[in-house]
Amino acid sequence: MILLDTGPIVAFFDSSDGYHKICVDLLKSVNEPLVTTWPVLTESFYLLGFSWKAQDNLWEFIARGGIEILSLDDMQQVRCRQLMEKYADLPMDLADGTLVVLAESKRVKKVFTLDHRDFQVYRPKHTKRFTLLPSRI
Repeated sequence: MILLDTGPIVAFFDSSDGYHKICVDLLKSVNEPLVTTWPVLTESFYLLGFSWKAQDNLWEFIARGGIEILSLDDMQQVRCRQLMEKYADLPMDLADGTLVVLAESKRVKKVFTLDHRDFQVYRPKHTKRFTLLPSRI
């Protein structure tokens, strides 16, 4: 399982994005399920708001099972709040908080993100640090 952050989602569906090619190429090579959260998708749809077609392509990706969307239960919401407080100096946003909570609860170490600056700082309970994809940006 790989957690999917906003940046790569936007890059997949915006061909003018500077990370489009690297993210699409990496997506094609991924053999593990991609998982994300509703806050990540909310950010993604907002950032793709310049194009109904780009947003619709994201909907199609979801409909075809390209990504699984998970919600947080009550305990995970509490943990998300704790993490956002812990990393308030970055600051950690809601989308990142939900991904770190899912990583902890599902024991996931891989995150497909363009936000290496923040995800290199986050320290989930189950591992010293995340494995970030792509490995270089």
